[in-house]
Amino acid sequence: MTPAVPLVLLAGLGALGPLGVALGPARPRAHRAVYGGAIALCAGLAASGLVALFTAPASLRLPLFLPWIGARFALDPLAGFFLVVVDLGGAAASLYALGYAAPGGHHGPAPDRVLPFYPVFLAAMNLVLLAADAFGFLLAWEVMSLASWALVLADHRDAAARSAAYLYLLMATLSGLLLLFGFGALAGPAGGYGFAAMRAAHPSTATAAAALLLVLAGAGAKAGLIPLHAWLPEAHPAAPSHVSALMSGVMTKVAVYAFIRVAFDLLGRPPWWAAIPVLVLGGASAVLGVLRGMFERDLKRVLAQSTIENIGIIFIGLGLAMAFRADGDPAAAALALTAALFHVLGHAAMKSLLFMGAGAVQSGSGTRRLDRLGGLIRRMPGTAFWVLIGCAAIAGLPPLGGFVSEWLTFQAILLHPDLPQWGLKVMVPADGALLALAAALAAACFVRLFGVAFLGRPRSPEAAAAREVDGFQRAAMAGLAVLSLLLGIVPGAVIDALAPVTRGLLGAPMPSQLGRPWLKIVPVAAARSSYDGLLILIFVAAAAAVTAAAIHRFASRAVRRAPAWDCGFPDPSPATQYTADSFAQPIRRVLAAPLFGASERVFMPPPGETAPARIEKYLGDPIWDLGYAPVAGFVAFAARRLNALQFLTIRRYLMAVFLALIALLLTVALWS
Repeated sequence: MTPAVPLVLLAGLGALGPLGVALGPARPRAHRAVYGGAIALCAGLAASGLVALFTAPASLRLPLFLPWIGARFALDPLAGFFLVVVDLGGAAASLYALGYAAPGGHHGPAPDRVLPFYPVFLAAMNLVLLAADAFGFLLAWEVMSLASWALVLADHRDAAARSAAYLYLLMATLSGLLLLFGFGALAGPAGGYGFAAMRAAHPSTATAAAALLLVLAGAGAKAGLIPLHAWLPEAHPAAPSHVSALMSGVMTKVAVYAFIRVAFDLLGRPPWWAAIPVLVLGGASAVLGVLRGMFERDLKRVLAQSTIENIGIIFIGLGLAMAFRADGDPAAAALALTAALFHVLGHAAMKSLLFMGAGAVQSGSGTRRLDRLGGLIRRMPGTAFWVLIGCAAIAGLPPLGGFVSEWLTFQAILLHPDLPQWGLKVMVPADGALLALAAALAAACFVRLFGVAFLGRPRSPEAAAAREVDGFQRAAMAGLAVLSLLLGIVPGAVIDALAPVTRGLLGAPMPSQLGRPWLKIVPVAAARSSYDGLLILIFVAAAAAVTAAAIHRFASRAVRRAPAWDCGFPDPSPATQYTADSFAQPIRRVLAAPLFGASERVFMPPPGETAPARIEKYLGDPIWDLGYAPVAGFVAFAARRLNALQFLTIRRYLMAVFLALIALLLTVALWS
């Protein structure tokens, strides 16, 4: 399919921002025009991506960007798949915003600041996918970063939002700089910045390794891969909820696309050891992300930490695909890459749903603090139901999409004995253990989130007075919940749709899955394992129906009400319930102390004093404390010292320029 069609739709997206400003941002028609137009255009872009999955790649050159050279655009199955991911998320977020961001709704103090940048953000993400040269790619990447920075800074009066936006801008700048150097290494001395020229360049092993590491760091910084994740738990909660859904569910996948495009397309076949850093960072991100999420008290911060975990799961799949590809096993590589891409789509749906649920909770109750929520299932039953599906999906429970992608990743891990390299024989089983640990922690994390926020009794007047959100927000959450369910019931259709992607990148797809009885999927061989989501759904539904029927048949039909009790004594205080901290306390004591330096101290007043006892808790971040904080301190110190340079006289400035020129000439002379 020609890229001309999606480019025309992107031009329409870019025009929505000025249109909203021209209509008057405080008026409802401006919001309806921007978000309604975004829904229609994102639907068209997703349809274009779906068509591109099953058609031959096509390219287009336009007289843009650089004079006499122009801009190159291309649409192939890989770009088509990510167009589907990005624009399904964009359409759902825009539908949600029709209610959430409407004038008078809960959107923070300045909802109109979002309108000019929101469609530009969507257009830039799509343009990254269509770019076929490094210049256009990096230009779109920077526009995406700047637009999302402006959206994070929408509530500019909030000091926390300003701090989060500043940190995000620094990491986005680092990400773009690393990608610039990575593409420079791929372009080589000839400066062939077109992707076609990079494919034909065949760089040396050292150049390819340097480019791969630079792109891994650059894309990982945008995706939230540990240790370049510091911005993500700060920026995602600071943004409006429909923007958080886009940043966490969609923008991080654009970063995954950047890595796949370079590692599997432009670089050719890398050596086997190139998979080691990908597997190491993926496994560390999967465990540390969800573990840190267990201890967060803010609903959106829990979800942001969970994004780090799921990005780690995706990179585990990509690392496995790189390892099998280097070993000359395209079938196993196709299985691992399919698992990673399946998780890209599933996580986009699950995490967008959950961030929208967090926004609905904030709209309905006025708070995101877990320990001030509780009992929302009675006040917000629709939101509670859809969030429950999202929690079950992201915890990896069948028959939902999150289970399928993790199960496929485990199937790829079980093929590791076929790998001859000692490093992979050690690393792949270790990642399997880390993935299993991450799955268990994710289940605990989201039981905690849903139980504390939606079950039990209200812990605050805000929770007791919570109200259900409007139909637009519930419809967006419902659509994403249904998509998560369909991914778990008919995964064979998605696997077969991904076959053109794996065939184009690896030369081989997974075996065809459609046509098997009961929608079963068999990733390797029936003797090894198989999965049947439809049968599991039928079994779960039948077991639930039989249980409900038995309860109604044999239990009393009388309604009995009694006060909540504690050890047999009536206790009306909600303080007797589990809190978010107490739920996570056992895991905190076992794992958080060695990994995050967690500690707690109990202060008891001496006998006779009336001062209250107190507990002080500390939860650190070794990556921040040992990595980022010293760099920040050095930069601040250097800035204070160098500040004296702006107060020099004109003679000293001229002397400094003269000395710099001499030093430059000496360097050139010695270098030559």
